[in-house]
Amino acid sequence: MKLNNAGYRLICKFEGFSSKPYLCSAKVPTIGYGNTYYTNGKKVTLLDKSITELEAFEMFKVIADKFAARVSKLVTAPLDQGQFNALVSLTYNIGPANFEKSTLLRKVNFNHFDPSIRAEFLKWNKAGGNVLKGLTIRRKTEADIYFGE
Repeated sequence: MKLNNAGYRLICKFEGFSSKPYLCSAKVPTIGYGNTYYTNGKKVTLLDKSITELEAFEMFKVIADKFAARVSKLVTAPLDQGQFNALVSLTYNIGPANFEKSTLLRKVNFNHFDPSIRAEFLKWNKAGGNVLKGLTIRRKTEADIYFGE
């Protein structure tokens, strides 16, 4: 599967846009729509030059599509578009390695209708060991989208 426009908008909404590099809540240099590296693989540094919103969105789409491809390979259950978008949004935020080893992925692949998947989304609401309100809201929204609400 691939992200659709609703999936791109979902991620952009929660990531927000920054033309200048900044430290995200996990203390990682970030730019654009939550990108910690550029399309060439170079990591973002706080000394990098500013980018335009158009440059940021083009970079975001390339990188988000890589995350979508990874999710597509990891998920063996038949998903609808909303479920896929929600999982890619989660993975974009927590990283594919964390998604790959998550109980959430195991539950999705075992029974993608399991209501306990909602609680698995909500477990991923911390950065630096601290619960963040913004991540709690994001996880609830992703879970709602996953369950078609």
